[in-house]
Amino acid sequence: MTMDKSLRVSKGLIRARSVLTRAERIERLKAADRWQEGDSPLGLNKVRVYKLSLKKKKKKKEEEGEEAGTDKKKK
Repeated sequence: MTMDKSLRVSKGLIRARSVLTRAERIERLKAADRWQEGDSPLGLNKVRVYKLSLKKKKKKKEEEGEEAGTDKKKK
């Protein structure tokens, strides 16, 4: 059975997740040298999940400024 197009998500999960899988937590702990090979995968230490916040672009003001600058050069 196929899924309706309106129910599909084209880009997958876009927002940041607040919960990591066990494998992702182990990878981050290894990178921080807080987990050694042979340690128990149960009862892992907490790992902070960094949320990325993107700055909003100021297109309108920059474009108006550029257009005004080019108009002055033409005259």
